[in-house]
Amino acid sequence: MFTCPNDHMAFTAHPTAVIDEGCTIGEGTRIWHFTHIMPDCVIGEGCNIGQNVVVSPQVKLGRNVKVQNNVSLYTGVECEDDVFLGPSCVFTNVINPRSAVARRDQYLRTLVKKGASIGANATIVCGHDIGRYAFIGAGAVVTKEVPDHAVVVGNPARRIGWMSEYGHKLKFDTEGRATCPESGEQYELKDGHVRKLA
Repeated sequence: MFTCPNDHMAFTAHPTAVIDEGCTIGEGTRIWHFTHIMPDCVIGEGCNIGQNVVVSPQVKLGRNVKVQNNVSLYTGVECEDDVFLGPSCVFTNVINPRSAVARRDQYLRTLVKKGASIGANATIVCGHDIGRYAFIGAGAVVTKEVPDHAVVVGNPARRIGWMSEYGHKLKFDTEGRATCPESGEQYELKDGHVRKLA
């Protein structure tokens, strides 16, 4: 690994990583073997970008984003702080790609909100936001928006429950209240939406 200055901040990158000019990489970020960081992307502080990852132009990653090996992040993707992207998960950016038809002006945006986790080999079809602290199961194919704290699995992905910020499945009582067994934080389920109580 070697350390690179970038706008007075330092990140580390393996010598096999390809880092194009014009990207912004935050302090304390680590970039591993055979990863390609392309121009005009923005990577926040304290991120970990695994082996054989592609970060395409204009992709934005917040602080403390963990990107596991073999992930493809295409133009149009934005991840907020504390997002976890499991091994080999993929984001698309065009709904109807054709090799012979140029659609670079038709990339759709996908926002992965704070604290969400996406499991290994999941596919996120472009244009669908992933809610705060949502959990996408391994191998799921997301074809619609995922609400905050939702747990979704399958192809196409469907909601099977709700999860706390600490990653525990929430069990709601008859009054729509649940407590995270690790943090003790309380949550409310109302009108199909979950929120953490102050």
